[in-house]
Amino acid sequence: MLRVIYRAAWWLIAPLAVLRLFIRSRRERGYREHIGERFGYCTGRLPEDDAPLIWVHAVSVGETRAAQPLVDALLAARPDARILLTHMTPGGRATGEQLFGNRVLRCYLPYDMPHAVRRFLHAWRPSLGLVMETEVWPTLIDECKHADVPLVLTNARMSARSFKRAAKFGAGAREVFGGFARVLAQSPSDAERLTALGARSVAVLGNLKFDMASPPALIARGREWRRAIGERPVWVAASTREGEEELVLQAFASLNVPDALLILVPRHPQRFDEVAALVERKNFKLERRSRWAPAAAAAASVHAGVRVLPQDVSVLLGDSMGEMGAYYAAADLAFIGGSLLPLGGQNLIEACAVGVPVLIGPHVFNFTQATADATAAGAALQVQDPTDLARALCELFNDKPRRVAMGAAAAAFASRHRGATARTVDVVQALVSDV
Repeated sequence: MLRVIYRAAWWLIAPLAVLRLFIRSRRERGYREHIGERFGYCTGRLPEDDAPLIWVHAVSVGETRAAQPLVDALLAARPDARILLTHMTPGGRATGEQLFGNRVLRCYLPYDMPHAVRRFLHAWRPSLGLVMETEVWPTLIDECKHADVPLVLTNARMSARSFKRAAKFGAGAREVFGGFARVLAQSPSDAERLTALGARSVAVLGNLKFDMASPPALIARGREWRRAIGERPVWVAASTREGEEELVLQAFASLNVPDALLILVPRHPQRFDEVAALVERKNFKLERRSRWAPAAAAAASVHAGVRVLPQDVSVLLGDSMGEMGAYYAAADLAFIGGSLLPLGGQNLIEACAVGVPVLIGPHVFNFTQATADATAAGAALQVQDPTDLARALCELFNDKPRRVAMGAAAAAFASRHRGATARTVDVVQALVSDV
């Protein structure tokens, strides 16, 4: 009965979903492109193309970047196979294009409606599907099972909060989670919750995000920015969400550290202008990364091709894509967004891998294990509110030995947990050879 209600609901939701795409396209034009793909109408591949196709679903930007080591490893391990990368957001699709170019095929994943999913599977004929982290779509799971396409929940996580919600569906949840061919969990606690929900063949392989590495050229770019910034104390507020920038600026206003510079990097690019306006309303002197670039300026104000940042600038807005590693490399401390408000937090691993001490708010239910492990390793500190954030920043800026020790602990923490990609590729290789 739950399946019938769910599928019927999609017929009611679908027109509203399309309307929502057009509404969102007013801020991000990509939402009005490739709409047919969301109903399974896609080019697919030629009938005579019988190469194995490994399909990787990564919803948005974060999941796509987390999938990068895995996709690169699969391309290297299986040069005979094709990789299809699917997304749900234009940001994810753009990130996939930026990272992989024409090395992979790409498409939007269709809405979770039977005919749409069937069209998608018929067009692409995947040998195996890998869905990242929390992507549990009942109809997709059912249709893959009927089409004999093994579907693997990869880098799987299940927070205590999500577990309680899913467990309310009882046998319905067990039927859905039991439809995955394999479940590759990030941690033992994730594995335990997923097994309790009915998942079969569950293995703990670790978190793929530990294998994400900012390219050396990006780190070098950040170091060069830092030389152009000068000796000022610098902190980055990374992947901030709507409503959170106000709290970050509140903390910054109360920070008693002379000449401090905040690098503010909103998570969603469509909000760059909105956040810039907020910064200026709060009377902070703003510079935008998109304007702070190699410039035809007087030689005295240029440092190795990068215009020296004026001393009166207090907020540098990170309004660029694909440069997070450089922002971390330019900073002394990193605050990870999505955590001052009940949004679940964002990935702190990339900052740790660059060797930057991490501060993170109380709301980390999407990254509970990574946050707990980083805190226990001495790589991160949790703060409760803007006042606590300002206090922690002040203490760390004034205690260089502690700050350096935290940075070293962060790098060691990230290094110690690598290896999930290789373990996942081994599982994928075995599954593809069995198909």
